[in-house]
Amino acid sequence: MTPNNNFNNNHIAEVLALISQGENSSVEFKSANAHPDSLAREIIAFANTQGGALLIGVEDDGRISGLTESVDHEARIANIARNNINPPINIESVIVSMPEGRVLLVKIGRGRDRPYQTLQNQFLIRVGSTNRTATQGELLRLFQQAGLFHYDATAVQGTGIADLNLAALDRYFSQYNFDLNAEDDQSRILANADVMTEDGAVTVAGLLLFGINPQRHLPYAGISFAHFAGCEITEELIDKQVIEGALGFQVDSALAVLRNNLQRPSRIQGSRTEDAAFQYPEKVFRELLVNAVIHRNYAITGSRIRVQLFTDRIEFISPGRLPNSVSIAKLSIGVSYAVNPIIVKFMENMRYMDRLGRGLPMVWQIARNHQREIRFEELGEEFWVILGR
Repeated sequence: MTPNNNFNNNHIAEVLALISQGENSSVEFKSANAHPDSLAREIIAFANTQGGALLIGVEDDGRISGLTESVDHEARIANIARNNINPPINIESVIVSMPEGRVLLVKIGRGRDRPYQTLQNQFLIRVGSTNRTATQGELLRLFQQAGLFHYDATAVQGTGIADLNLAALDRYFSQYNFDLNAEDDQSRILANADVMTEDGAVTVAGLLLFGINPQRHLPYAGISFAHFAGCEITEELIDKQVIEGALGFQVDSALAVLRNNLQRPSRIQGSRTEDAAFQYPEKVFRELLVNAVIHRNYAITGSRIRVQLFTDRIEFISPGRLPNSVSIAKLSIGVSYAVNPIIVKFMENMRYMDRLGRGLPMVWQIARNHQREIRFEELGEEFWVILGR
């Protein structure tokens, strides 16, 4: 069969473009005789992070050394991905004929079954142009994204039933005709509801939902609001607030702060006052705030949810990446996922949210129907919703 010249030319251009970048967070060079374990480590690190391209037959300095003729390199890399990585991973590979020699271009996507590990039980991630073993916190986030571990169910050290607002808990349970105060063993009841652990500590979810002062133990579990006078973060700051407390209070307070900071130019139309320009309905902001508090990664310390109001846009920024099964493209059409299933369950029961997966498509449609820009983005370890004004 005659090779498709356009197909090969496209790949030649791609290989040259990758080589010109040098080794970085998404590109790695390997010689043709690289050890299988070394190649497996590269694939694992890319798959555990954001994916990347592996060029086999290219030296560290970018020189093309080529592939040996006696080896089926595509079969070899497929076997490595299947037998030297746990769990096995799917890759794409193609041999590209360059003037200096053949190069195997291997493309590794962000893995769906993360976290991946070596046969020596090492979990690796890609940082810059190197691989390193994931720290405890990074590994925790990988397991969270895979849905194998839920941080909101973990115990908050140093807490007990005295850290809970029992009046708020009683109001919650009374809607199900259950009198919490009448129970002798409140701790057991709350453990069954995932508000506490069997050992008597309050869970992350329990503290965030019903804590008297959640930020005493989880200091960054709040919302930071900032209103800028222009379109840049360097502009004059009109208003700045940090909103703390239980999650329901955070959502209600942040919504009120946002409402007070949004100018609503109006005109008299007959006997009524009407908005002079399109204004997002309040349910849009409520949905984005609820989405931020229920899906943020509470294992990430040092960063709050941020709401930033500019002249031309509003940014809702939540610490933590999307789970493995969720992509940016899926969000606008609806996808169900729960990073914090206990928090989601309670917030849904408290009527802060509708059915999981319906909110962001609603926000998307309202923005698009009124010719407003809307973007969902992952930047570093954060998820952003950018809403054009």
